[in-house]
Amino acid sequence: MTAPRDQSRGQPGLTPDLLLRAYAMGIFPMAAARDSAQIHWMSPEARGILPLEGFHISRSLSRHIARASVSVSVDQDFEGVLCACADREETWINAEIHALYMDLHRMGHAHSLEVRSGGDLVGGVYGVVLGAAFFGESMFSRQRDASKLALAWLVHRLRAGGFTLFDTQYLTPHLASLGGIEIPRARYEARLADALHRRADFQPPGYAPDAYSVRQRSTQTS
Repeated sequence: MTAPRDQSRGQPGLTPDLLLRAYAMGIFPMAAARDSAQIHWMSPEARGILPLEGFHISRSLSRHIARASVSVSVDQDFEGVLCACADREETWINAEIHALYMDLHRMGHAHSLEVRSGGDLVGGVYGVVLGAAFFGESMFSRQRDASKLALAWLVHRLRAGGFTLFDTQYLTPHLASLGGIEIPRARYEARLADALHRRADFQPPGYAPDAYSVRQRSTQTS
């Protein structure tokens, strides 16, 4: 299978199905800027992942999870999370990418997790699901530690649903502080191939998480 070439949504071939093929090959799309019509396909030499059994939080964040007066939901406002992730000075989410991920969400391949405080959307994360792989695309925070809360609840959900790979694309200091690591492309591709042959469920039957269980399944650090 050949890698897709740079192209815009208006050109033949750039479809949700093509995006899923790209993810299955370890490739993901990015636009140069919000107003750019060009979409580039990325496959970094060093790939960021968040090991699901190696996720850790500080004691202060653990206390924040326990005490935060927030509500957490999934797939209740996918577009709201998508727009919030793009609402920054520099973004790789252009109109074409926005439309394509909305298509993937309608197809059941893209999911969001929302964090609300007082009814307001204050944090969240969204990504793509194939097999037992979750490809994290972007996250945002409008309140202190809201994106960390979102990741803690997301990791708990992925574990419960049988996921084996949480792809973060790149490793940032923020993700490294939570246990994120980089692995070589070849090692990533092997883990991806294994995950694609497994089954997982983003909304596992009977799953009813609470703050206590989310804290208990995380490795705490000072």
